[in-house]
Amino acid sequence: MKHRIVVLGAGYAGAYVAGTLARRLSPADTEITVVNAEPDFVQRLRLHQLAAGQEIEAPQLADVFAGTGIRLRLARVTAVDPERQVVAVADAEGGGELGYDTLLYALGSHAADRGVPGVAGYAFDVTSRPAALRLRERLDSLSRRDEDGRVLVVGDGLTGIETATEIAESRPGLSVALVARGELGAPLSAGARSHLRRACDRLGITVLEHISVEAVEATRVLCADGIALASDATVWTAGFAVSPMAATSGLEVTENGRIVVDRTMRSVSHPNIYAAGDSAYAIGDNGRPLPMSCASAGYTGMQATAAIVGRLTGRKVPNTKLEYLGNHISLGRRDGILQIVDNEAQAKAKYVGGRKAARIKAGILKMSLWTTSHPTFGLPKLKRHLAAVPDAAAERTVA
Repeated sequence: MKHRIVVLGAGYAGAYVAGTLARRLSPADTEITVVNAEPDFVQRLRLHQLAAGQEIEAPQLADVFAGTGIRLRLARVTAVDPERQVVAVADAEGGGELGYDTLLYALGSHAADRGVPGVAGYAFDVTSRPAALRLRERLDSLSRRDEDGRVLVVGDGLTGIETATEIAESRPGLSVALVARGELGAPLSAGARSHLRRACDRLGITVLEHISVEAVEATRVLCADGIALASDATVWTAGFAVSPMAATSGLEVTENGRIVVDRTMRSVSHPNIYAAGDSAYAIGDNGRPLPMSCASAGYTGMQATAAIVGRLTGRKVPNTKLEYLGNHISLGRRDGILQIVDNEAQAKAKYVGGRKAARIKAGILKMSLWTTSHPTFGLPKLKRHLAAVPDAAAERTVA
């Protein structure tokens, strides 16, 4: 009987792991199934562009996995049962269950409402393609009005900054404000913060600092100091959250529901389950938790792949890099910031800004799309057979 590998989610982490496993493991010994709710690959790093009115590529997953032998199941994951080793899914036909021997959990994250009333009912976000298109439709309607539309972006993390600057540049007829809980760009170096402020000034973005939002309503946002901010479209970018599914399934998770994994991305409570991307609580080489990001998806995906291949084929499991090198922030299409951090995850004084940073970010996006669309390119053609009897050495990791 073939070893059943099921990958939940086909984002940056899941698509990479599935494609790499298909190239490195013998199809005579394994069958790989990818479960994803949407039929196309979503460039989450560019959803703020989609919301602003631009077109972005969305390769069909059937085309991405063509010729790899991977089975694609378009369905929504509703439950994971680690004891029975099955995944429950729902689709147009009603759904069913998928059995697995090894599971890769890479279901990503969504906008975190942080318990603020009204976020779910009135705010927009850019954490999924449907959500970005919903915001885009709202911005279109505001652009058609005679009076200026007011867009309020809540949250000054990377997503908030990129969303505010993209909307302001793409839709100059709209009034855009960015709400920051503290100082704008606080994690950046002094020079990068100054660059960010100049970009906001150039784009006409109103920056509101040291403001805590207490509630979101249809036409305004209520703040802790009693101030009410008028808004025709409130965009919520104040952090991310993961599905509670891993917690309800009995896996060991953090307080916010991320799966606790060891150095090889294997669940510390269920050894035949691995996690990658935003779903995984992984400690980087600097001793700090990796942030939720595309870069972290890549690093955790590579480590999970190496561990799965190593253990299933009876080989030693290597430790791949788990790094956090910095942030690439787009400020519209022609400006950006590249901020490198030190080993303590603190911003270094030197940064790259302007068109050069924008080109670097564009190159990263292009590379990420290409590598995801060609999951088996450049990998060795030798497909390894599974070990008949698991080798104890395969459980050891390289220090």
